[in-house]
Amino acid sequence: MEPRSGIVTLTTDFGTRDAYVAAMKGVICSIMPSVRIVDISHEIRPQNIQEAVLLLEAAYPWFPVGTVHVVVVDPGVGTKRRAIAAQANGHLFVGPDNGVLSPALTSKHVAVHEILETTYELPERSDTFHGRDVFAPAAGHLASGLEIDKLGPPAENCVIIEVPRPVVEGKQIRGEVLRIDRFGNVLSNIPRTLLSEIGPGPYEVEVGPHKFDGIKRRYEDVPEGSALVLPGGDGRLEVAVNGGNASVALGLGVGDPFIVRSRS
Repeated sequence: MEPRSGIVTLTTDFGTRDAYVAAMKGVICSIMPSVRIVDISHEIRPQNIQEAVLLLEAAYPWFPVGTVHVVVVDPGVGTKRRAIAAQANGHLFVGPDNGVLSPALTSKHVAVHEILETTYELPERSDTFHGRDVFAPAAGHLASGLEIDKLGPPAENCVIIEVPRPVVEGKQIRGEVLRIDRFGNVLSNIPRTLLSEIGPGPYEVEVGPHKFDGIKRRYEDVPEGSALVLPGGDGRLEVAVNGGNASVALGLGVGDPFIVRSRS
């Protein structure tokens, strides 16, 4: 049996105002009272599958091997879309087959099973809350040591969301804005490590209609209220305003072009 960490993470678009998240936690705790549940986020924009992919990708590698990750952003709940569980990179993943588990499904060595065994669901399964009735029970059982193949048969041709990737064109990297975080920072899909492919700099950055001279290291490298480009916590380039909200101040949003040029 693969080791289990005793940890289950939750990523949803449910918010925390209602009882949805609490109900899922109650189900998991009922199956495994000693479980540790960690909230990655419940503030994903409703039905935004790509945002769920990005947050899962950024967070799950930092957890111990054997952690179970539940992702419920599920606009197709109640339809014929499958419920699946995956095992990849030493972790386990549970969610709908709509692309939310893409970080696991695109791994080199991944096993995927459809969740069909009703033994590991709640006795009464609703058509609108599979997070509580299907995914939470599966996660609880996996966290307590159940082998993934007990949930159902192997699943093939699962849905994968292709997150936009940056393109290197000579001395230029052409990317785009992937998301806006709660501070208003404008996050791109360009990893800092890609800069070496276009030269040592200095760099010019163009994001939407705005141009920036150079890439900084810290917010304090510019005066308060000023905008800058710097690597974020995940190593990708982002636009921020020292002490402010870059998205609001600069009118930037998801999908805006994010271009880096080397002047060397």
